[in-house]
Amino acid sequence: MKVKKSWREKLADDKGLPRVCQVTGKMTMRWGSGTFVIPAPLEVDALMKQVPRGRVVTINELRHALARKHKTDFACPITTGIFSWIAAQAAAEGEAEGAKRITPYWRTLKTGGELNPKYPGGVGNIARHLRAEGHKIVSKGKRTLVVDHENKLFTRLR
Repeated sequence: MKVKKSWREKLADDKGLPRVCQVTGKMTMRWGSGTFVIPAPLEVDALMKQVPRGRVVTINELRHALARKHKTDFACPITTGIFSWIAAQAAAEGEAEGAKRITPYWRTLKTGGELNPKYPGGVGNIARHLRAEGHKIVSKGKRTLVVDHENKLFTRLR
């Protein structure tokens, strides 16, 4: 029987990524022409680790930094989102095992400053972490947002 991989093993498994690809086929209708990068999971995790306390970043900021790094037009939104989720799960796994320095996944928001309910512990856990760092959180319908997140964005990702 095959043993299930831990989140940290999934994070470390790059599967031949990053890969720069040409925009072709149906993708051209949405993204235009040019090139895009499919990042490696550890690249996304490394960018998430750069965000300092009291600041936040969105998935789109991560995508822009990845595109700059690989000199492409954009980074794949699907894999960037999935890899940020894997990084968050790996951080929670490490924290549960007693690790002190983990990826601050709660500082990575969805577009528009929305908290990602798929991250470990859900919206409640993320909101608790962000409030502890001085952020104000509000609920608008089903969405939970960081107030004035635009002014707290960390854009110097390398």
